[in-house]
Amino acid sequence: MSRTALLLILLLALPARAAPPDLSDIRYDQRPGAQVPMQAAFRAADGSATTLGAAMDGRPTVLDLGYFHCTTLCGVVRADVLSALAESGLRIGRDYTLVALSIDPAETPHDASKALAQERARYALQGAPEGWRYLTGAQAAIGEVARAVGFHARFDAASKQFYHPAGIVVLTPSGSVSSYVLGVGYRAGDVRAALLRARGGGIAKAALPILLLCFHFDPTTGRYTLAIWRLIQLAGGLTILVVGGTILLALRRERAP
Repeated sequence: MSRTALLLILLLALPARAAPPDLSDIRYDQRPGAQVPMQAAFRAADGSATTLGAAMDGRPTVLDLGYFHCTTLCGVVRADVLSALAESGLRIGRDYTLVALSIDPAETPHDASKALAQERARYALQGAPEGWRYLTGAQAAIGEVARAVGFHARFDAASKQFYHPAGIVVLTPSGSVSSYVLGVGYRAGDVRAALLRARGGGIAKAALPILLLCFHFDPTTGRYTLAIWRLIQLAGGLTILVVGGTILLALRRERAP
């Protein structure tokens, strides 16, 4: 077998990657100054009926949209924001409220209660327990809040997980969007400044967009985050160039007298 034929076989044997999912619609459309639906109905972690406005209880609020069974980035987002809040010098239940709102209508107050107990035990935030509000609800109510803050997510039936952007929304006591903190790795000073701004009713400019998405990684199906997929595309392109150049060089050598 000639070297050219062998190289062609090796090229054809390179593993094919499945195309990445279209994630162009998974993002935050930032809406500073927008009003959230204060009357949207939810269930608290203890199973009692509440509304978003009642959960906020007249305080500036950190709104975290995710879900409690998430196995990828949601826990990282909440861990980062809780760590930042613990170092902010502010007191939960007095200076601010933390609302963790599940985007999964299948989750229940039991799921919220379990997550709340675990995270309250792990993160010793100064202040009153009333400031921790972990909520679940129906799709209609979740959708109202998501649309108000420009949050775009999608459920992936194959992995049974949600594609959604990473970040938090800071609300004024009256329920206006004061600012966004996107991505992960929140600094205590930034979170503190955002809450103090919100307490005074201040509205910040839109944050720099950060494409950090939360969804399932499955190497057997070729599902990757967009950033990783771009690296794979680049590496694949370089591989093709190298192999193609090698084949071309081999052809020229075979034709040489």
